[in-house]
Amino acid sequence: MTRRSHRFQQVSRQGSEEINISPLIDIVFILLIFFIVTTVFVDETGVDVDKPRAASQKDLEKNSILIAITSEGGVFHAGREIGVVGVRAVVGRLIKQESMPVIIQADRQTATETTVSVLDEAKLAGAVQVFVSTVGE
Repeated sequence: MTRRSHRFQQVSRQGSEEINISPLIDIVFILLIFFIVTTVFVDETGVDVDKPRAASQKDLEKNSILIAITSEGGVFHAGREIGVVGVRAVVGRLIKQESMPVIIQADRQTATETTVSVLDEAKLAGAVQVFVSTVGE
């Protein structure tokens, strides 16, 4: 039998070794872009409303007409005051473009009469689906 001798060379490691973080940075940017692109943006009414609580609550739909009613009775759409009489015109104009549900975000201190008036105006404008937004318990 022949004996083979193996020679192992020791590699001297001089200086500091650097870790290449380029692939890590690439992955982080790809994840960032992915989350930015897949994020769903929800339209806001532009007015803070303290919504009442309800046990059954539907999710806010992406394509919907949002109408906010403040505790003082102000009616807003897209950040500007339209009043109860302006609801029919706004909803009617937007419903003609595309059939969308109307979501009323009424403050819990709002008079029921105002909320019902806005709901009626939306229905008279041709809205098929009208919801009152609440906060889940």
